[in-house]
Amino acid sequence: MNKETKIKLIKKIDVTDMAGDKVMIDFESGKYFLLRGTAVDIWDNIQSETTVGDLVKTLLTIYDVDEETCLSGTEKFLTQLEEANFISLT
Repeated sequence: MNKETKIKLIKKIDVTDMAGDKVMIDFESGKYFLLRGTAVDIWDNIQSETTVGDLVKTLLTIYDVDEETCLSGTEKFLTQLEEANFISLT
């Protein structure tokens, strides 16, 4: 994955806001997911197609963290979303 990698939602998930966290329900699999902190901001910012680089730029304006740490954590979470078949990375 690099900064030019495109992020695209491929599965519609029912998401409910709960006191700053998000609860995601995948009705196809019957699984529930709880997003907190940075994961909420990542999810909110990938609702329309974007790139890893643009996402990281946005997160750097929100969080006081160095770019390498931000990129690493973002890539890890995006990989988890891809493995759950919620997004595609191309």
